[in-house]
Amino acid sequence: MAGGAALNIFRMGKSGLPKQVLNRHLWLAVLTFGLMGAARGVDEGLITGIFNTDVFKRSLGLDELDSGALAGVKGNVSSMVQLGSIPGALLAFFACDWFGRVWATRQLCVVWLIGIAIFMGNNGHMELVYFGRFLAGIGIGETVVVGPVYLSEISPAPIRGLCTCAFTGSVYLGILIAYFANYGTQINDSISDTPTRWLLPTSVHLMFGVVILFASLFAIESPRYLVRAGKRDQALANLAKLRGMEPSDPYVAEEFAGIEYSFQEEQEATSGMGWKGMCREIFCIKRNSYRLFLTNLAQLLACWSGGSSITVYAADLFKIVGITGQEASLLSTAIFGVVKFVAAVVCALFLVDTLGRKRSLIIGIALQTIAMFYVAIFLNIVPIAKDEDYTPSASESKASTGAIAMIYLSGVGWALGWNSGQYLLSSELFPLRIRAVCSSITMGMHFIGQYTTNKALPNMLLIEDGLTPSGTFYFFGVISIIGAVWVWLCIPEAAGRSLESVDKLFDLPWYKIGLHGRKVAEAYDREVENLRAQEKLEKEPEVSYREAA
Repeated sequence: MAGGAALNIFRMGKSGLPKQVLNRHLWLAVLTFGLMGAARGVDEGLITGIFNTDVFKRSLGLDELDSGALAGVKGNVSSMVQLGSIPGALLAFFACDWFGRVWATRQLCVVWLIGIAIFMGNNGHMELVYFGRFLAGIGIGETVVVGPVYLSEISPAPIRGLCTCAFTGSVYLGILIAYFANYGTQINDSISDTPTRWLLPTSVHLMFGVVILFASLFAIESPRYLVRAGKRDQALANLAKLRGMEPSDPYVAEEFAGIEYSFQEEQEATSGMGWKGMCREIFCIKRNSYRLFLTNLAQLLACWSGGSSITVYAADLFKIVGITGQEASLLSTAIFGVVKFVAAVVCALFLVDTLGRKRSLIIGIALQTIAMFYVAIFLNIVPIAKDEDYTPSASESKASTGAIAMIYLSGVGWALGWNSGQYLLSSELFPLRIRAVCSSITMGMHFIGQYTTNKALPNMLLIEDGLTPSGTFYFFGVISIIGAVWVWLCIPEAAGRSLESVDKLFDLPWYKIGLHGRKVAEAYDREVENLRAQEKLEKEPEVSYREAA
């Protein structure tokens, strides 16, 4: 295992990472494509706080609806971005493979910005609210394919976890800014009852979209994409620039040779197959179909574990466990954003490559499970969610504080576990030829899961016609347990390995990959190192002979 990503930065010699690799070209690329994670985070952090404002509901005529009807509309509005993100994620591979990763970024920013502009200019028309958020969702859906795929392709193996987690960290940066934007406008009396109350926070979308669009003008195209597009010289030049070295440098030459060799193997295996051949390669070759099964099931288990739903409906859930008042709820939500952002940064810098993908996932899911069952048991015993006028005893108030802390703990577990793992899995496990299309399919499944959970949660929380708040958290806890067992049995470890060597994890039968794949991959790595050492020894006499001559 490669060790922690942050440690690899400071121990470059031991990790095999030359100091030139950590240059401005690499960090600009990581910043630009990592920042795309904020697109999803901003929307998840904003929409419930915006919908709950009286001025927003009045502008759309929603203030007269009963609780059941209002819950249905809230679910529709909140989940409309996820609904648009499904075709966005599925279409992203066309943009990635036809236009390249950089131009795909520019295109998705334009779609995202237009959609948000339509939503902000709805003028009281519910149709424009839905259409604008759906269109914005198409652009946002593309980000979860384009960003992680690009980051995994340009990152050096020892710090690939760090670079890819820049995307998930930006999700939390977007959530954090969105939460505080909602809180800041709520406590500002001069705008709290005007359209500015929801328009100003929504403009955070525009801020991030414009910044990413501008930064993409200076981005370097992925060398792996250029190899696939037949632009070998440009691919080598871009790889050298990203590594801060000359194209002739042995480090660059060795990495580029691995990229070319892997792609040539794929081309030879699939020569003349066309798009039908690609479909057969994905769905009929067992090792590839199993990868697709792993990544898609991971998305569903992640979404139905409740992590993303808690992010979207955090303001409502804090009220359920005892926070009173809109301002206090939004403040607790803002603190929740800080906790999740710090957890995501610590995970990216020190844990995801130190512990490995699999162990991080299991620990994160375990924390999330503990939190879900605590909240469920609390809500089952204390009728605070069923009776707004209920006055808790001193011990129940302490338990309520514990429930609030457990919601924070669930955010830490989500950051360490599923939210990092779902992107790493989809960006690392697939070979180059099918990486973009399989990532699109996987992220399409991600947004199907998010759409269903975000749409269902307001109704799940209903006392009479839903699962009730306690039943909802019991449900999330059970799904989390199932997810932890499944990860332990089935998910392979890819930390610290080149994307080309990850393929060796799938040489075993499917039922052995999760439990024994790491040992096989490590044995393969040792074999490659021995072969390289032997080749070096064989060449040394030739070098000495030439020098003597």
